Amino acid sequence: MTADGLKVSRSRHGPQETLDRLEVAVARYGLAIVARIDHGAAAEKVGLHLRPTVVVIFGNPRGGTPLMQAMPTIAIDLPLKAVVWQDEAGATWLGYNDPAWILRRHGVADDGSIDPMIEALAAIANETTT
Repeated sequence: MTADGLKVSRSRHGPQETLDRLEVAVARYGLAIVARIDHGAAAEKVGLHLRPTVVVIFGNPRGGTPLMQAMPTIAIDLPLKAVVWQDEAGATWLGYNDPAWILRRHGVADDGSIDPMIEALAAIANETTT
């Protein structure tokens, strides 16, 4: 099952290589990595086990600021995020919020101005997982 608005791709690589490839692709598209949240490591610190699950937060103010100007609540979904996780069968996955879904969530009309963001994220996902 996939969450509403989430684009998901299976990676041909393990979790660490997928993360490394994601960070390279994000930088190549001119986006800055803001943070990396390792949920698995956090779980381990409190004595719990979680398969590899890492969120990478990234963005570019040139892309996000106009969206927040249109609707300040979009800031809750920006910067962009991608999650890399390993499932119970050992497969690695990449997921990210579809920018068009983010607009719909906040009631902003899609005038096509986010098409470059949609295309860049799809290309990043493809480079990361193949």
